[in-house]
Amino acid sequence: MVKFYPLAKKLLFQLEPESAHALAEQALKFLRWWLPPPYQHPMLKNTILGMEMPNPLCLAAGFDKNATMLAGLNQLGFGGVEVGTATPKPQYGNPKPRLFRFPKQESLQNAMGFNNKGIARLVDRLERVRPLACVVGVNVGKNKDTPLEHALKDYQQALQASLGVGNYYVFNLSSPNTPNLRDLQNNSFVGELFSMARDLTHKPLFLKVAPDLPSDALLKVCASALDYGAQGIIATNTTMDYSLLPGAKPFGGISGQVLKTKSREVFRHIAQAFFKKAILVSVGGIGSAQEAYERIKMGAHFVQIFTSFIYQGPLICRQINQDIVKLLQRDSLSSIRDAIGIG
Repeated sequence: MVKFYPLAKKLLFQLEPESAHALAEQALKFLRWWLPPPYQHPMLKNTILGMEMPNPLCLAAGFDKNATMLAGLNQLGFGGVEVGTATPKPQYGNPKPRLFRFPKQESLQNAMGFNNKGIARLVDRLERVRPLACVVGVNVGKNKDTPLEHALKDYQQALQASLGVGNYYVFNLSSPNTPNLRDLQNNSFVGELFSMARDLTHKPLFLKVAPDLPSDALLKVCASALDYGAQGIIATNTTMDYSLLPGAKPFGGISGQVLKTKSREVFRHIAQAFFKKAILVSVGGIGSAQEAYERIKMGAHFVQIFTSFIYQGPLICRQINQDIVKLLQRDSLSSIRDAIGIG
């Protein structure tokens, strides 16, 4: 498989990005029967908020929007897979083209707009999936045509519908691709949102934040979420800082290697404020064990990847986890738990 993916990627990258993703989805469903067993190591295991995670490397929301690839992703060895973003009603998303590759920068730009088949379809699939080694997060959002003043009902409906199928839940207020969605990243709405959610469930609840908020405002929003029942923060979503990527479109969100420094610095601020007060998750520009390990030492309880999975291929999970074990051994640490926050 090491030699296979460069050729497969060359062929896939000849296709329009969404067509390539659809083909990869079918290939993952078929090839999972021939995949080797996932890499496992006792040093990587951890229990977070009652969730037994086999390793700290997880797949971010947006890749498996409708929970159609979980069995294959589990077989690749991810410690967790976040499905969605799912909305109460199915929706097409924004007009195409809406996904763009920047191979030299190992980055992507997307303006997808929460395209998904709706929370009911996602729940149906999750109810039928066999037991998995990885944990499953459910990422929920509001429908595009729902006015902001009714957004809380959308999040409530999506959460209620999926309470039986997720290990943890994420409220996505930070996508740049639903009009005015980021306006909901304010103390008042976030307080209402997590008060509502905490009344419905005791399962872990996370807020996913954008990297583009001013630091003071970002920390206040995170504090409000934690005050009203959130147990964790996921930082960060894609960025609208188009200066980071030469040739970027003037819309949508940017992910990948060009986001690495910005996302790391935003996470640093959050970790300095909330480490030991919340479960922290770092995502954005992570494409190596060294970067994943640095985020963990900064205070991440686990990390997520997305764009690097597309550019580096299905063995990235095995490679990063193997290399994290080597880094732990180099630092004379007995477990991934010992690395969290030591930086």
